[in-house]
Amino acid sequence: MRFRDRREAGQLLAERLEFLRGRKGLLVLGIPRGGVVVAVEVAQALGASLDVFIARKLGAPHNPELAVGAVASSGEVVLDQQLIAALGVPQSYLEAEIERQRAEIQRRMKAYRGDRPAPDFKDKTVILTDDGVATGATMRAAIQALKATELGELIVALPVGPPDTIQELADMVDRMVCLLTPTFFWAVGGVYMDFSQTSDGEVIQLLQSG
Repeated sequence: MRFRDRREAGQLLAERLEFLRGRKGLLVLGIPRGGVVVAVEVAQALGASLDVFIARKLGAPHNPELAVGAVASSGEVVLDQQLIAALGVPQSYLEAEIERQRAEIQRRMKAYRGDRPAPDFKDKTVILTDDGVATGATMRAAIQALKATELGELIVALPVGPPDTIQELADMVDRMVCLLTPTFFWAVGGVYMDFSQTSDGEVIQLLQSG
């Protein structure tokens, strides 16, 4: 199975989450950028509120796509100590990368939300989504940050992820919904026919229309 694009993935996720339609205090959070496209479809289908929750992976030296950890907009930092040790990543590099990603988070929060305050999570049923996960580092950081709030229930909804990562994330939340868990997983984009990059402008437009 392959998704046509992120919108279709979101629509299919919404079908699996139909049991939540009409629930009071339902909030869908998309992890930018691509996760917001998915989140819009879920929120519209379920009649839920929509917002973003920003988390950024910490890239390895000379390989920024390889996550050695992640940082969330609340300040929560998750580190893959085993990978950091295996790669010999210096502490000075980690500190600089954390600060760089925190600055990018602040830039995005200002761009996406402007003066609009962050949502109140108290007693809410929160659906956290992205366009997929690989190592799960970014999602873990977001989950840990959200669990530190007073939300009522935390559901992670994903189009795709490797089985071991999905199981690990499932153990952290109240409910996991994942459409595809291919045994031979190689990249999130591999299950999309159109996986073109989502721009900041598109995210802003989606949030305003959602």
